[in-house]
Amino acid sequence: MEETHLDNDTSRPGPHYAGPDLTLYKFPSGPYNNNAYLLVCPQTNRSIVIDTPGEADDLIEATKRTQVQAVLITHGHFDHLMGYQDVVPELGAHVGIGSGDIGDMPSPPQIVVRDGDEFTAGTIKLTAIATPGHTPGSTCFIVGSHLFTGDTLFPGGPGKSGSPGAFKQLVQSITSRLFLLDGASTFYPGHGADGLLKDAKNEYATFAARPHASDLHGDVTWLES
Repeated sequence: MEETHLDNDTSRPGPHYAGPDLTLYKFPSGPYNNNAYLLVCPQTNRSIVIDTPGEADDLIEATKRTQVQAVLITHGHFDHLMGYQDVVPELGAHVGIGSGDIGDMPSPPQIVVRDGDEFTAGTIKLTAIATPGHTPGSTCFIVGSHLFTGDTLFPGGPGKSGSPGAFKQLVQSITSRLFLLDGASTFYPGHGADGLLKDAKNEYATFAARPHASDLHGDVTWLES
């Protein structure tokens, strides 16, 4: 089976990406245009869900055709959890989130996600990457060349930071953890369109070459800040 890369038009039914070891579904959901993801092993039909935004009916329907092994939450902000009470009881799977965000969960998770933890669904092996900054427990997940970044990294810049210290921590997470990965990787953020890691690296290099105020934080873009 050949790999098929699909564009960011998710209005059409069907997978967002299809390869021999992974079928990926992307569900823009809720009032904040959050993305939920369903990763399915083509060989076993076992799956993993990433994030539970509101108005997640399409996600729930898709999961019914698979055997969900885990629900992983990238971070504890409410918009990524708006559909939690609707999605999780339907699945009967264990839920995981980074330790720093456990207090934001609607109910205690069964799994405390730590850096380097692996989650499997058939042939899928998804690895957790701790990336604090946007929130203390923010976590990205990677399988092969597919990186799920939550609100840590978007095309064009990092996620929003609440203080200068949080911004520095966020940049450190991105540059010391994510930018060490294969630049050919596609990343899938918690909102909006996909990005290419090599493009993010190039844009950050432009940002890093310029001087910046010591109190820089908030909504930052690599090419305009």
